[in-house]
Amino acid sequence: MSRAVAVLLILLVAVSLSFSKDKKSHPPLPPDVLRAETAFVVIAPDAGEPLTDPRANARARDEVERALMKWHRFELVPDARDADLVFSVRKGTGDAISPTIRGGPMDQRPVIFQPNDGDPRVGGQQGRPPDLSQQDPIDRQPHVGTEYGPANDTMEVYRGKNQGGRPLDSPPVWRYIAKDGLQSPNVPAVDQFRKAMDATEKAAAKNTQHP
Repeated sequence: MSRAVAVLLILLVAVSLSFSKDKKSHPPLPPDVLRAETAFVVIAPDAGEPLTDPRANARARDEVERALMKWHRFELVPDARDADLVFSVRKGTGDAISPTIRGGPMDQRPVIFQPNDGDPRVGGQQGRPPDLSQQDPIDRQPHVGTEYGPANDTMEVYRGKNQGGRPLDSPPVWRYIAKDGLQSPNVPAVDQFRKAMDATEKAAAKNTQHP
């Protein structure tokens, strides 16, 4: 193993450990995030599909949407330009370095209505909308690649509107990385974001009562 690869592995492990420690804390969220009413869920543009499970990210996106609907706090919209918040999801492979399939139509969703507990969910958005972040056109073609990153599931929350049409180019306002963090039926990532919202609102209410 070359020295450069060894250094890269050490950095990846350090970042993963840092995120794992952060996932249990709930730092205050910005006021505009607390006021958010609409949401859009997308697969992370640079996420590859595991060779052993090419639909993993699409299922994770669907699970996050269902969890958000059960929360009843946000209205899901079919276009990121209409969303106050954009939720970016990436299904972990269990390894920091893994072979994946990138590009192609595998994560595209047909125009359908997906019922869940009596509430319709409008489909039609693409798995990786081209207006969300910069992406090389070549990378949109199906090809096998190697993914370097957290081994566990990841969900990041970004501001949607007023981001010049590319919300994922800005830093996320919240991030959660954990094993099975996007797994149904509980979808821990959404549950942790809900707790972060609740904790921020309770702290704000307490400060208002006791200035």
